Amino acid sequence: MTPAVLQRAAVLGAVALLAAVGALALTSRDGAGAADPGPRAVPTPDGGWYTALAASRGVAGDAERTTCRRILTGRSLGVTHPTLPCGAKIFIRYDGNELLTEVIDTKLKEIGRQFELTEALARRLELEGTQEIEWRFASR
Repeated sequence: MTPAVLQRAAVLGAVALLAAVGALALTSRDGAGAADPGPRAVPTPDGGWYTALAASRGVAGDAERTTCRRILTGRSLGVTHPTLPCGAKIFIRYDGNELLTEVIDTKLKEIGRQFELTEALARRLELEGTQEIEWRFASR
């Protein structure tokens, strides 16, 4: 090999090494390597939680479809609310239990409550009958 070819190979190797180091620096700077803490609760204007009446919507029907185009099963976890948008992420708290969930329907089955919970969600929260719950929006 001639000295010019060796010099060219050394320069190309150095450029490749610089590119690799630069890529690693950019990746670690944008937080891609950091653990994602997940959604967090957004406090109400006074720093607390909203309150509302909630109850189970009952057992899901066979291939029951919601207004948010979801098909409910016995394992579905979500809430019905008449004005919150489909897919809105919220935290619900009841009797010391707090869960992250989302709006999966906008048409209440019964009057007299602001939220209806899927049967599986009501079980996880240990909510029976119509009860006052606390809730607030979630964000990243």
